[in-house]
Amino acid sequence: MAFHGAGRQTVCGDLFPGSELGHKYFCVSSSCGAPSTGLSATPCLTGPTAPAGTPRHPTALGGSTGGGAAVPQPYSNPASEVPSPAEMEPDRPIGYGAFGVVWSVTDPRDGRKVALKKMPNVFQNLVSCKRVFRELRMLCFFKHDNVLSALDILQPPQIDCFEEIYVITELMQSDLHKVIVSPQPLTTDHIKVFLYQILRGLKYLHSAGILHRDIKPGNLLVNSNCLLKICDFGLARVEEPDPSRHMTQEVVTQYYRAPEVLMGCRHYSSAIDVWSVGCIFAELLGRRILFQAQSPIQQLDLITDLLGTPPLSALAAACEGARAHILRGPHKPPSLSVLYMLSDGATHEAVHLLCRMLVFDPAKRISGSDALSHPYLDEGRLRYHTCMCQCCYSVPSGRVYTRDFEPVAERPFSHSYENSLLSVWQGKELIHRFITEHQQGKRVPLCINPQSAAFKTFISWASRTWSRVF
Repeated sequence: MAFHGAGRQTVCGDLFPGSELGHKYFCVSSSCGAPSTGLSATPCLTGPTAPAGTPRHPTALGGSTGGGAAVPQPYSNPASEVPSPAEMEPDRPIGYGAFGVVWSVTDPRDGRKVALKKMPNVFQNLVSCKRVFRELRMLCFFKHDNVLSALDILQPPQIDCFEEIYVITELMQSDLHKVIVSPQPLTTDHIKVFLYQILRGLKYLHSAGILHRDIKPGNLLVNSNCLLKICDFGLARVEEPDPSRHMTQEVVTQYYRAPEVLMGCRHYSSAIDVWSVGCIFAELLGRRILFQAQSPIQQLDLITDLLGTPPLSALAAACEGARAHILRGPHKPPSLSVLYMLSDGATHEAVHLLCRMLVFDPAKRISGSDALSHPYLDEGRLRYHTCMCQCCYSVPSGRVYTRDFEPVAERPFSHSYENSLLSVWQGKELIHRFITEHQQGKRVPLCINPQSAAFKTFISWASRTWSRVF
């Protein structure tokens, strides 16, 4: 199996050619002289970046000694590659959801293609204001290769006219959902590299005290070189240490929703994200959704069909209705052996890790950090750090590996600012000040050019989209 494609580093060969799978986010390109865009700024003001860190001594990379590690090569920065035809496409819509619309645009400062996310209706009410501010701060807080972060925020207008926020992020070529439903073959190597990166990003988020609360294939962006980033933090929140504090159950897409959420538990932990990753792992192996039900009750029934009737100790925090539904049904024995039938890739090691993730009782479910130590991921770690990551690098004598393959956040994410956010106007002032301070001392700020044809098209498309969503 080839590890390197022509002109761009890959871990398992090109995952998909061009834009066959469609786009949600895209790689950046580096052509100056950008086409017509709805953004205004002085173009081409950025210079080369300094190399990160100082050289480290080589260390032993954990993983299998076999399996054909790639010949060490320097990491290829997407911004320095020759842009493909797909990356030179004009500005256009690439996705939408309940919390915003995303447009592929050109940064006029350097000609690179980036993703522009519009966050509308920010100041409708205090709840919306807090949610958007939290997501905005998180995107600016993240510093991890497998977690999408904000590259820039567009300059806001005067506060009296401030109604919406525009965030620029890196562009990726597709997402894991499109890969799974495509005819693209997925090998065991693909699955191991994807799962390793998901858990690597999740370990970082959880170390910062952040619950994603909507891990699903559509929120895992991928490039053709198999690089993966977790995105969409519209439902994310800080973990609640006080078990007496109630948390909303309106989280996680149903197919990937953990049993404790389905049963109406008022408090949950980062274990809900690990359950979602387990569902995705099974979906990568079988190329179909593991628990695809029509309703939350049926979803719970499918889970117990596989895992068996849970013990009473696992039902202690469930709501009365959910507990009664499980107890009045027939006792079900576990049928975990059917997981071996997902595909040829469902080996003993794969099923063992999957069974550690898909545990009904969240207190007994493996953590994201511990899952990274499972032997199944040794080869995924080896492949990722041999030719994909930016934390390791090559020198003439060989590959120099970082001392920490799965870094944690430097500090917990703080949400103390929410305690002082008591009104919509106060939230508007705080967000306006945050964006303004965030831009100080950085690149020439971008702002919307409302007279451009591109922006008028953006607004027209966004309006039609939102009328269909709501």
